[in-house]
Amino acid sequence: MSKTALLFAGQGAQAVGMGKDLAEKFPSAKAWFDRANAALGYDLAAICFNGPEAELTKTENAQPGIFLASWVCFELLKEHMPKLKFDATAGLSLGEFTALTAAGAMSFEDGLRVVRQRGKFMQEACDATRGGMAAIIGLDEAPTSELCAETGVVLANLNCPGQIVISGAAEKIARAVELAKAKGAKRAIPLPVAGAYHSPLMAGAQPKLQSELAKIKISSPVVSVISNVTAQAHAGATEISARLVEQVTSSVLWEKSMRGLLALGFTRFIELGPGAALSGFMKRIDKTAQIVNVADTASLEAAVKAISN
Repeated sequence: MSKTALLFAGQGAQAVGMGKDLAEKFPSAKAWFDRANAALGYDLAAICFNGPEAELTKTENAQPGIFLASWVCFELLKEHMPKLKFDATAGLSLGEFTALTAAGAMSFEDGLRVVRQRGKFMQEACDATRGGMAAIIGLDEAPTSELCAETGVVLANLNCPGQIVISGAAEKIARAVELAKAKGAKRAIPLPVAGAYHSPLMAGAQPKLQSELAKIKISSPVVSVISNVTAQAHAGATEISARLVEQVTSSVLWEKSMRGLLALGFTRFIELGPGAALSGFMKRIDKTAQIVNVADTASLEAAVKAISN
């Protein structure tokens, strides 16, 4: 019996227009966007649909925007496939909040509001520090770890074979990029981000996020939700809160998380939300896994068809 996992997009997946065609075609999708606007007290839907890009890219808008667009894709998939069963969820960084919400660990409104606050706190940490990130392509984890030790940066995202993201102070990232090429990386690319996500430079956001999480009800999820920090399923509510705070400065163990699910017999993965980065990672982790994504009307229809066969 094949098992299905739902995967939720992380920051960087945002694109002006995300969710717009879904809201125009499906009244239930529009209702979720309206509900989000009411929960937040501002027109997040308009920023998702129309931008401008500079406004959508702001961490405090990008994070709840991706959460919302991903949630709408999840709800529409359930609407089109009421018998669809899933046995686990996972999300990349902020996507972990969407994954927890989909698994019943927090309400939609609470998840959305916490993610909005998380985005604000992380932006404040970015503004207070001078950090950056870079993608290291074609260098294994061991030499990349050595590179980090030599330059004083950290492993931020271990996404898939041959793609690792490093994070740290801007001048140290610049040095790491040069050194990566010398160590044999195919490419080392500075990323257009506001700061050093998933590094100690984000520590300022942690107590504020902890305080926000303490205000909401967190329940045990109804299916396994994989933690970015441990690459293991979350335990109870107290542990969920602790791991989400820890996640702000910890490495995202995405490849290890996916390999763990594969080892447990998961063969189908459904990526929900804008872009298809997680599908791309999975193709590099295991070419035999079935991976479909839902980001708009066309991909929703294609996913329903692929899953039904």
